[in-house]
Amino acid sequence: MSPAPESKQDRRPPYQHAADELRRDILQGRIKPGEQMPSIRELQERFGVANMTARGALNVLRDEGLIYTIHGRGSFVADHDAAGEFSVGYTPPAWYLANRDKTPPQAEQTEGNPDGSEATGDTLTEMLTALRDELRALSADHQELRREVEELKSQQSKSQS
Repeated sequence: MSPAPESKQDRRPPYQHAADELRRDILQGRIKPGEQMPSIRELQERFGVANMTARGALNVLRDEGLIYTIHGRGSFVADHDAAGEFSVGYTPPAWYLANRDKTPPQAEQTEGNPDGSEATGDTLTEMLTALRDELRALSADHQELRREVEELKSQQSKSQS
């Protein structure tokens, strides 16, 4: 069991830490397409987190399209080709793409602050702006899809009547 990072500098919620590590496992091929993800209980033990925190990590990956869930069976890694392109149209979040090869800004050492507790303002601002824009776009897409689903449901109920 490897507990969740205890770094005081990184203030992201524990479910994000777990999701990041699971994302790395998937993208690096440690968990292969079609393979079942670890159970909630296994994730709790691996990351030293609560049930809802482990579920939150899986929800993040599901929302990103990296995994899918079959009710009563578990979560599985979505299919992708040799180039790492996911068949479900997975696009990693902008903040992830911009920083996947870097140390998180919260963990970087700054010259003026030897304990590294302060992130570079520009980098953090850029990441937050990109994340905000992505969330806005996803929210708009979500609302549009909800309207389409409601419209389809109403058409279906009319055709069954």
